[in-house]
Amino acid sequence: MERVRTTIENGIADVRLARPEKMNALDEAMFHALIETGIRLKKDKAVRAAVISGEGKAFCAGLDMGNFQRTAENGRETRPEGRLLPRTHGIANRPQYAAWVWREVPVPVIAAVHGVAFGGGFQVMLGADIRYAAPATRFSVMEIKWGLVPDMGGTALMRNLAREDVIRELTYTGRVFDAEEGARLGLVTRICEDPRAEAFALARDIAGKNPDAIRAAKRLLNAAPLASDADALMAESVEQTAIIGRPNQVEAVMAQLQNRPPVFATE
Repeated sequence: MERVRTTIENGIADVRLARPEKMNALDEAMFHALIETGIRLKKDKAVRAAVISGEGKAFCAGLDMGNFQRTAENGRETRPEGRLLPRTHGIANRPQYAAWVWREVPVPVIAAVHGVAFGGGFQVMLGADIRYAAPATRFSVMEIKWGLVPDMGGTALMRNLAREDVIRELTYTGRVFDAEEGARLGLVTRICEDPRAEAFALARDIAGKNPDAIRAAKRLLNAAPLASDADALMAESVEQTAIIGRPNQVEAVMAQLQNRPPVFATE
């Protein structure tokens, strides 16, 4: 069954979680579809920005309830040592990569969120570069409700967005919070009446910029939180040296000087 639908037009990937009857809950097919979609976009040099959203009433309600029921019924038989500890996708295991892959997609990814983003859905949202949310959207680091910890990259993704004590409170309690609080805490970029429309407006703006510079900027911003000052400064210089004087950078300058839309090449 098709769990994620993707179309690409004018350099913008429209990625839609497509299990609306289950509020886009994460089952094995959804994990597989998210990972495969992210890997496919990583390889597509024509893509300049991506928007990820959910069809139906919600962005993503988290892990499918059936998984929790099977755990309760089977107890130790479901213990996941052999599934979670191996690193199957670089630094991540398979469930983690469903959220982490969006950091590895080399172009900006904008999450357009509505309804709810709970548990694993919240972590998939955190994998995006930018998060636009409808005013009524509700969020939760919900794993503690089921006696678990966030394990889809949430701790790594949250640490650079909100204060440590805030992250601890949300993780320890699993409480539900709204978009206004999410924006105040740093977990939501912007509250929008129509987050999908706003996300696509931003994606079109980004797609009109030098794609070499956009991809370089994402590499720099991904690496910056854990880089030393010296390494961060050197990385800027390395990326800039690779961009200056290249055809797309020259085209960006000429388009500005001639007051016209730029026409960038995709290598």
